[in-house]
Order: sequence, then structure tokens, then C-alpha cells
Amino acid sequence: MIRVLFVCLGNICRSPMAEAIFRELVKKENLSDRIEVDSGGTGNWHVGKPPHEGTMSLLERERISSEGLLARQVKENDWDDFDYIIAMDEQNIEDLGNIRKGDDSIVIAKLMDFVENPQETNIPDPYFTGDFDYTYQLVSAGCRNLLNHLKVKHDFN
Repeated sequence: MIRVLFVCLGNICRSPMAEAIFRELVKKENLSDRIEVDSGGTGNWHVGKPPHEGTMSLLERERISSEGLLARQVKENDWDDFDYIIAMDEQNIEDLGNIRKGDDSIVIAKLMDFVENPQETNIPDPYFTGDFDYTYQLVSAGCRNLLNHLKVKHDFN
């Protein structure tokens, strides 16, 4: 089982969006028995709360399930439980380094690292920009490319 954790600042906008999109893609590829998905935030402000209404309405519009999405904070032992920790921006990467120092046993990367010639290297936070549609475009592209990467790397074809 490959376990993927998506991470953003508060776990109410970008990372739950990525979790839901990625889970839907995994399901469509019949890989739910091989890939497990979760999300978390580097901060604790929203722990236990559902995603932001902008994320929820966007997922509903796109007919992507938001079932079970509740904010949680990333914990040090997540490094022991996940194979991939995928951050939304450079600040998330830095914050992750403050939670647990170097560990070469897992992949820590930004979601846009999986997109060739990306429009953005960091996914802007719609909590601050208000542009959930643009965030959705970027996250969707990143998730599709991440899944393709995992399929090749782990021979899921």
C-alpha cells in the first residue's frame, strides 16, 4: 500500500481539495486497494473543521466527494505512516522541516514538482486569493501527474 499525505497551511482549502481530487482519480483507476490518501495542515487553527466553503462548493460542482474531510494537523509520526508527503508550496516544505528534520525514507515534494513546465511552482492559497477555480486547475493537474508518476514508479499499470 502506497500512502500519500497532502499538506497545506490550515488543511481547509488546498490539501483537502487535493485529497478529494486524488482519491477520485485513484478510485477511477481502480487503485483504491493500492493507494491510500489523507491530508493535513502545518497549523492547528482549523483542526476538526470541514473544508472551507469555497473548496466544498467547488468539489460539489465538480461532483467530487468531500466525505470524511476534516482538518487535522500534521504530526511527527506522519513520516512513519506515509510514503509521500506532498506540500502545496515552499512555505509548507519549510514548515514540514520544522515538524521533523530530514528523513530520506519518504518522498517530500511540492505537488507542482510533478508537473512538467508548471504555470506556478507553488499553489496559491485561495483562503487569501479567493480564487478557488485557479487553485482547482493547478491541484487537478498536479494530482493527475502525481498519479501517473506513482503508476509508473510502482508498476500499477
